[in-house]
Amino acid sequence: MAKAGSDKNTKNKSKHSKLMDRKKNKIKAKEQAHKDRLKALKEQIKTKQEE
Repeated sequence: MAKAGSDKNTKNKSKHSKLMDRKKNKIKAKEQAHKDRLKALKEQIKTKQEE
């Protein structure tokens, strides 16, 4: 027989998935920033070597 009342786990699942998405986005942003910094450094080094 089905449980009476609200569905089980829906609130906690939605909170958990929201937090995990935030965490993943934060990690992706950090990695992208790191890649951008490295790219800028490579460009600086390349221009200095050409001079």
